[in-house]
Amino acid sequence: MNSLAEIISHIEPLDQSLMDQAQQRLDSLTKPVGSLGRLEELAKWIVGVTRQERPLLSRKVIFTFAADHGIAYEGVSAYPPAVTAQMVYNFLRGGAAINVLARQAKAEVIVADFGVAADFGDAPGLVSCKVGYGTANMAKGPAMTAEQALQGILTGAKLAIAEKEKGAKLFATGDMGIGNTSAASALVAALTGAREEDVTGFGTGIDDEGWQKKVRLIRQSIVINGADGKDPLATLAKVGGFEIAGLVGVILAGAATRTPVLIDGFISGAAALVACRIAPQARPYLTLAHLSVESGHQRIARELELIPLLDFRMRLGEGTGAALAMPILDAACAIFNDMATFSEAGVSKKIIQ
Repeated sequence: MNSLAEIISHIEPLDQSLMDQAQQRLDSLTKPVGSLGRLEELAKWIVGVTRQERPLLSRKVIFTFAADHGIAYEGVSAYPPAVTAQMVYNFLRGGAAINVLARQAKAEVIVADFGVAADFGDAPGLVSCKVGYGTANMAKGPAMTAEQALQGILTGAKLAIAEKEKGAKLFATGDMGIGNTSAASALVAALTGAREEDVTGFGTGIDDEGWQKKVRLIRQSIVINGADGKDPLATLAKVGGFEIAGLVGVILAGAATRTPVLIDGFISGAAALVACRIAPQARPYLTLAHLSVESGHQRIARELELIPLLDFRMRLGEGTGAALAMPILDAACAIFNDMATFSEAGVSKKIIQ
């Protein structure tokens, strides 16, 4: 799958026949029908996505993509731009929250440089996918070219497809990039028509004055670039980020390869929104791990009609919410695969219909 059109052409509907069979099995397990709620819904979804009658998410991969943003130099974050590169090194050393939570979930973390404004040399464990040294300042012009946006998508997709070929059974999205909540807010506002102030949060912890400045710059970015949301790829180029483009690729590749995709927080959610505007048929392959406190993420959840698995008031990114939610998907598979049916257990079914 070497082109965006080819990737999209491989996205098919979920297997309804297998999902119907899965529902029959769920209804035959030793419990009242539907009594395990969303666990049952998730099991049925995983069967439909993977086309496996007894699915196991035996290898989970979290894609944590890093990139810098030109708008960060406008002071929209509580942290300086240099933190992006510093956190990449922290990921590689295994000392970040995503590393800790991924180890708990028995998941692998793929750390990739999609556009950090630094050179890492041959840093062990880092995947180099650099599209550029940070985006341009979107408050003054396009964040990137259309060619760079497409390059980011295809590079992310290629990376995900390679992991699928190595046996990945679940994809999850993560991010790192100072200033990327501004890009995410701009994307959500442009793609949904929401007011900038309604989809802009406090990011890494700015104060009220900083928030007002951030909203003003996001509005300026949308206006100056003519980001009307009609063309999602063009909108991504105008007000997006390199790491967001890469995550769009992961999401589309997940749908194209029949792989469940667990969406993390606000930045990942913005990538999911772009991906589903490019290819609406990708939407059924996604599950939202958690609901961020970022208002823009809440708007994304409504737009995509995704019900989060968790609401822990998190706003870190990195893929942390996705890692935290992974055991829930494992539990859904375990219930579906290992629980006895009424006939197997010799348990009487209900007598009142």
